[in-house]
Amino acid sequence: MTEHRLLVVGGRIQTLRKAAALGIRFVLLQHRDQFVPEAARLAEAVIIADYTDWEATRPLVEAAHRSYGFTRVVSITEPGLVPAGRISDHLGLGGTSEQVAELLRDKRAMRDHLAADPRPRVRALSVPAAGVDDARELAAFGEEHGWPLVLKPVDATASLGVARLDGPEQAAAAWEQVEALRARTDLQWGSFFTIGGFLAERYIPGPEYSVETFSFAGRHVVLAVTEKLTGDGTAADAGFVELGHALPARLPAADERAVEDAVSAFLDAVGLTDGAAHTELRLSPDGPKIIESHNRMGGDRIFDLLDAAYGIDLEQWIVAWPFGLIPALDARPVPSSSAATRFLSAEPGVVTEIQGVAETLERADVIDVETTVAVGQTVGALRGNWDRVGQVLVTGADTAEAVHTAELLAQKVTVVTVVTSAAANPVAPSADTSAAVDDRSGEAATA
Repeated sequence: MTEHRLLVVGGRIQTLRKAAALGIRFVLLQHRDQFVPEAARLAEAVIIADYTDWEATRPLVEAAHRSYGFTRVVSITEPGLVPAGRISDHLGLGGTSEQVAELLRDKRAMRDHLAADPRPRVRALSVPAAGVDDARELAAFGEEHGWPLVLKPVDATASLGVARLDGPEQAAAAWEQVEALRARTDLQWGSFFTIGGFLAERYIPGPEYSVETFSFAGRHVVLAVTEKLTGDGTAADAGFVELGHALPARLPAADERAVEDAVSAFLDAVGLTDGAAHTELRLSPDGPKIIESHNRMGGDRIFDLLDAAYGIDLEQWIVAWPFGLIPALDARPVPSSSAATRFLSAEPGVVTEIQGVAETLERADVIDVETTVAVGQTVGALRGNWDRVGQVLVTGADTAEAVHTAELLAQKVTVVTVVTSAAANPVAPSADTSAAVDDRSGEAATA
């Protein structure tokens, strides 16, 4: 029997199936709201606890380590990344440390870290940023660093609470929205994410991309650059909500090299040496600028697009690499096709019907059609990634074809709603554990 023993913090049932198929023996540390009964059949043991609560988790993990002797810790879910690093540090197991995971979680800490780096090349990847505590400080930041600016929570996800301000006259209203967001008790994944500090940073113009990487003992390999369809934060669109992804990105070779070099320098700067990372950036007139990064695979099912186009099961790699069960890549992989996704939205109201799913799934170029609401649920306005109501994932001979197909089919899959008095109090779309991946990338990850 294999001696590969793993502690998995949170995540999807698919992660556990893949670990079991590799012969990895594992213990699962899972939040009670995300527990799936199948996990108990796959794991040597299951610990049900709020893994974001260290005082409650520590003695349970120590006892499990004495009994089962796991030698590595992984997580693919956003709220599990820092706890996994803390456990690895506490037990001396190596892997990504709590400090590195925290740098990638806390957007203010990441900006401060880059600004303090002695290398001009690294500092050039960031933009001016500062924590703000009220509307006055927000306006003062804009006056010092220029408009427009972006206001965002330092440690949230899914584009939640992210706003663009074009002038000081918007500061008071923006801060009212901050206070309203902090007061909400109905946020999806609210037990994992606390809306606390806010960060102001200079707005980055230019097209947005995400870069999916895997690091092998300090050597970073770009697996794919993903182009993203997002709003620019103006009132005329859906803010910064991500509306689609496609890979490989359609980029000139020089721009692609600049993006690849920027992400490698960034990952070196924050100290990530092993495993998956999902880094978001914009290609500004002054070169690539980092928006944020995560030591996990990308959400929004970008990992499924990667698998379809490149044949890379990144979730399997995450559990296999710590035990040397996959070889290190020598160079960037070459795609066999392209893949794209477009997200579904609906008018606010009560869902009465969902049309077009079955016939869309019959197409050979469709990877999947996912809907995250059901008839009878109430859908609210599109203010964040969790307000989307589904997605269509497709393949194509090239990226242009994949994007065209995804956009066409996203129009054919329709969530029909009707406005009622209940629409004044919408509920969030149903969550599933495919997120950790999200921006849905891991359990509560979101792209």
